[in-house]
Parts: sequence; C-alpha cells; structure tokens
Amino acid sequence: MTEEAHSSTHPPLPPTTEDTRYSWLRLLRSKRVGPVTFHRLLAEYGSAQNALDALPEVARSAGIKGYETCPVEAVDAEIKAAKAAKARLLCILDPEYPDLLAGLNDAPPLLWAIGDLAVLARPMVSLVGARNASSLGLRMARSLAQNLGEAGCAVVSGMARGVDTAAHQAALETGTIAVLAGGADVVYPAENARLAQEISESGLRLSEQPLGQTPRARDFPKRNRIIAGMSRAVVVVEAAAKSGSLITARDALDYGREVLAVPGHPFDARSSGCNRLIRDGALLIRNAADVLEALPPHDPAPAARSARSLPQALADLPPPPPERRSLAQTHALHQQILGRLGPTPTPETDLLRDLSLPPQQLAPALTDLELEGAIRRQPGGFLSKALREADD
Repeated sequence: MTEEAHSSTHPPLPPTTEDTRYSWLRLLRSKRVGPVTFHRLLAEYGSAQNALDALPEVARSAGIKGYETCPVEAVDAEIKAAKAAKARLLCILDPEYPDLLAGLNDAPPLLWAIGDLAVLARPMVSLVGARNASSLGLRMARSLAQNLGEAGCAVVSGMARGVDTAAHQAALETGTIAVLAGGADVVYPAENARLAQEISESGLRLSEQPLGQTPRARDFPKRNRIIAGMSRAVVVVEAAAKSGSLITARDALDYGREVLAVPGHPFDARSSGCNRLIRDGALLIRNAADVLEALPPHDPAPAARSARSLPQALADLPPPPPERRSLAQTHALHQQILGRLGPTPTPETDLLRDLSLPPQQLAPALTDLELEGAIRRQPGGFLSKALREADD
C-alpha cells in the first residue's frame, strides 16, 4: 500500500447482510489475501468492498502486473456448493464463532461449518497424535476423549488417521469438532466417510478453505493453527520427533495455550515427540482428570460481539502514512525487509526493531510483499521469506 488510499481508522462493521458477507468471502478468496492481510485491508479501507476496489491498484503499486480480485463466478460456485452441503458461513463477529480463536491476529475471518454450532459454546480441548498410533496410544486417546466429553468439554481434532480418528469416535455422543485441511465437505482420508457423517450429525466439521477443495500439503499447518487457537489446551497423545502434532503444540505455545503430553517408552519412536515436550516443560498427563485440572477457568457466558472483537491487530492498526513513496523508496524498503528475513520464522516485532521503522511504514510494505508472494505469515505473528511462489 504505497499510494494514498480511501482509508478509515474506524473498525469495520459486522457483515450483517448477505451482500457484505459476499464481499468478505470474495476478498478472502482473492489471490495473496490471507487472514492477516484480510484484517489489515479491512481496517485500512473500512469495508471489504472498498478493499476489493482498491486491491488492483495496491498490487500495481507493489509491482504486480495484471492482478485481479476473486471473480464473482468463483464465489457463486462456492455458495452453491455450501447450500448443497448444508454448510453455514461462520463470521468472526458471529456470536457462535469461538472466542479464543477470534482473539488471534491470524484468525480465519470466515469458517464453513457443517453440523451443530452449539458444540462451539463448550470449553474445547484438542487431542492430537500419530497417524500410525500404537494400540496403547489409541486406547489412551479414546479414554481421554470419552472422559473429557463426559466432563462437558468439546473434543477437537483433525480427523486424520490414528489418534485423531480414535478421539472423534470416542466423543461422538458428547460432541466433537473436526477441523479440516480441505473443504468442510471433503472427507480426507476417504476411509473416514462414515465418521465425517456422524460428526456432522452430532458435532461439527469446520474449515477455512473453499467448499470442495482437496487438502494440499501446505494446508495442514494452517489447519493445525486453528486446532490450537480454538482450544483451551492441546493434548499430544503420541508424536514422533518430527510430526504435525508438534506443529500444533508449537502453535499452542505461541498462542499461550496449555500444552499437555502423554509420556511414552523411550525406545518407542512414536513417543519421542511427547517425551521431548515433557522434557521442555509440557505437563505430563495420565488421564482426563489431569487435563481438567490443568485447564484455565472457563466462562460459559458468550462474549458480546462487536467490532472490538476482531483480532487486536485489526483494531489497533495505525492509519497508513499520508505521504506517497516513490518506486525507488518502496523497492529499497522491500529489499531491506527481505534482507532481514529467511526461511526461519522471525517475529514481526523483531523486524520493526531491527529496521527502526514505525508500524505505519512497515505494515503497508508487508502487505505489498505478501500480495506479491515474497513473504509468508506464520502463527503467532511470525514472518518468513517465501522459498517458492504459493497462494496463501
């Protein structure tokens, strides 16, 4: 955002009309617009439609030629698919939207939901673990899920093979939430088709991805941040030293959630991740009672929804600088930022400090680079240089 724009310092109004929700969805589906960029654009331009009108010029100023926003035909097709799947579009300002998730700076602005939204009002605990879990690990996952559900918790997981499947199955009667890497109407793995149907009848399937989208490798870490962000605690049952479950645990730590782990035998590679988490400070748990004891207090009253309920980064963003920057100045700033970033995630606050820049100068430049695909955002306010071009 290197040019003067129709900016607004007022938080956006909730998308209460169908036209406004349509604009939100179209903005979110536009190329290079991820959750953080969405919140920045909404804060700067005051509405999704204003942001859509401004995006081509914003992209041109960032050196991107021929940028086009998401075509209306794509949004129409997604809405048609949602009707066929009986999916509801859940907005971050809706009262049913998970309060803990809404407080994150990279919270999904919109989620597709299939099933019973009432389960979102319960305190949520995530159970994650190995896809090739041992018999003992599966037994532990079932026991934890059943007992946590009976205690009033909603069990959250990713509907993968192994621990995820066992946790969902054991919590079907009490309510379980499956957060999916693909569309909410896409069953993955295919062997969980019956489980997916059962979850939609007594629990909930959630996804930030378009309806009908098959999960891609880069979508699973995004899915994991939602699992971590919406839960009061993340319990890792079994996990290898390098696994998606540890990514979820890391996200939970970044978000200030409790991370709990089930210990395992030192010779079992499937327990090496859990044992390392415990060594590094995660709470060792033996049963559901240990989990319940570690949970922070839960307020059963739903939080009032207003524009102030948006992620803090949205409401607190300063207005863009009034002066125009030359192309040479913009290019130099972009190169400074890229020179400070690498494939290892770096906190945005560290970047501010290292470059000695005010936030109102850095924020538009980061948006330019994200639209260009030169940088990637990670959970917890981290940035990294993109190794290859990929859509957000």
